[in-house]
Amino acid sequence: MAAAYSARGASGFGAAVALPLLGLVLPLKLLIPAWTLIAAVGGTTILGSDRDKVLWWEIAKLIPGTLIGVGLGLAVFTRLSSDTLAIWIGGFVLAYGAYSLWGTFGAAKPHLPPRAAALLGGILGGATGTIVGTFGSTFYAIYFDAIKLGKDHYRATMTAILLTLSLARGTGYFVFGEFTRDVLIVAAILMPSMFVGIFIGNRLHHGMSEKAFRRTVACALIVSGFALLIK
Repeated sequence: MAAAYSARGASGFGAAVALPLLGLVLPLKLLIPAWTLIAAVGGTTILGSDRDKVLWWEIAKLIPGTLIGVGLGLAVFTRLSSDTLAIWIGGFVLAYGAYSLWGTFGAAKPHLPPRAAALLGGILGGATGTIVGTFGSTFYAIYFDAIKLGKDHYRATMTAILLTLSLARGTGYFVFGEFTRDVLIVAAILMPSMFVGIFIGNRLHHGMSEKAFRRTVACALIVSGFALLIK
């Protein structure tokens, strides 16, 4: 948990890689609402010092594609198994992460036009979040990487997206009574390691060069791809 939130504190995303591992020892019925609560608290903590760096117009560009992706995700979810889709998506994310990492060592990379990248990132992010239950942020990360967003704006904007999604999901869980006593206990047990991870991640983020940040993001994508493959 601390390692996963170190990644999120440093890059703005990547904490979801811990979810499949925690799912091996905790029932998903407890874990998912607890994870949402932890994500909301973690996002608020990170955004406290970064709120003036959020690029709201970049979030707005992702909304149309995300809505399309949610619709497609719902349609696909009823026809194919989520395990099969997770493998396909994980393979794609793993390949892109390796490709992005390769590009940081001086290899020239072609880039999608920004509008196409926003549409594709939104569609794949919305579809993945709907089908798999998490990892939608991975495709927003791919979009921000494609447009070469600076590390401070990158982390702040990604955190704002994840916080918004966490609050929306959390509202739904609250309405349906999913924040039970056991869920709150699980969240309370995991939160200290989350705060430790954010502290470490903040220190890493502020000491990082832009190139090191790009490599961190690429490695987080690779790890996310592996996590989807084993989910």
